[in-house]
Amino acid sequence: MFALSHKSKKYLLVALKVFILAITFGYIYVKITQNETIDFSFYLKNIFKENALFSILIFCLLAATNWFFEIVKWKTMISETQEISFLTSLKQSLTSLTISLTTPNRMGEYGAKALFFKKEKRKQVLLLNFFHNSFQMIVTIVFGMVGLGIVFENYELKKLNTFSENQLLIGSILLVLLIGIGFYFRKKQLLFKGLSLSNIYMKLKQISFQTKFKVLLFSITRYLIFCFLFFKLLQFFDVEISINQALPLVFSMYFLSSIIPTIFIFDVVVKGGVAVWLFSIAGISDVAVLSTVFSMWLLNFVIPSVFGAYFLMAYKPSYV
Repeated sequence: MFALSHKSKKYLLVALKVFILAITFGYIYVKITQNETIDFSFYLKNIFKENALFSILIFCLLAATNWFFEIVKWKTMISETQEISFLTSLKQSLTSLTISLTTPNRMGEYGAKALFFKKEKRKQVLLLNFFHNSFQMIVTIVFGMVGLGIVFENYELKKLNTFSENQLLIGSILLVLLIGIGFYFRKKQLLFKGLSLSNIYMKLKQISFQTKFKVLLFSITRYLIFCFLFFKLLQFFDVEISINQALPLVFSMYFLSSIIPTIFIFDVVVKGGVAVWLFSIAGISDVAVLSTVFSMWLLNFVIPSVFGAYFLMAYKPSYV
């Protein structure tokens, strides 16, 4: 087996960067130009309507605030193994977003962030990133369950034949099986040597209470900003809905779309489908909901990935 020279590694890295960016922006281009679920005449009419510019600036500010808390959250979590600056956290967060945008459930983020650290720290970075994302998922689940409870209480879902007794029974059995599988594998090795559910729990306990509290607080703040942005976009697209009506539906939508595994091709489609189904219960038009989902994707993923592309091209590994 031969070793690559330093110059060969540099050329290989440049080629890999170009390949990643080509895939990412090719994906974005296809999603925008071949999106048959969006009524672009309706979308553009609202974008260019009178006084729309002020609203768009507010949306961009909310999206930037959402990403600010994501960056601070990562900076806080990774401080358990290495202190980094806000700018470094920003570079790592946006670069990993760009790389992960075309991976199933954005799993590429794990490997992308780990590459910013020395080899001996990468396993720990992977685990901290897992905790970092798990806190956000816990917030999504808790708020989502509350949202679903309110939706079931306020809307007559039985008339829609949403769930049958057999479906609920099967769901309960699957939940019990998942818990049983988790218990069985608690001491089994998972992805790499020394990693098991019991070890993950022990590692979590070793993280300081202050760090866990801050990460949880940032996760809640980010989640609420994200949901509020969705609500304001609905209003921007002429949906007459109060925040008390909208938030339970938004909470439920993000919970349901988060637990459905998706490959990158169908990510926006799945979220759009779940959103249309839920908001149709409240009598809200499909076109406004799909325009909102599309705008959330642009504001929170596409635009940040452009900045991430710049940081990706500037990335220089230490080859350690």
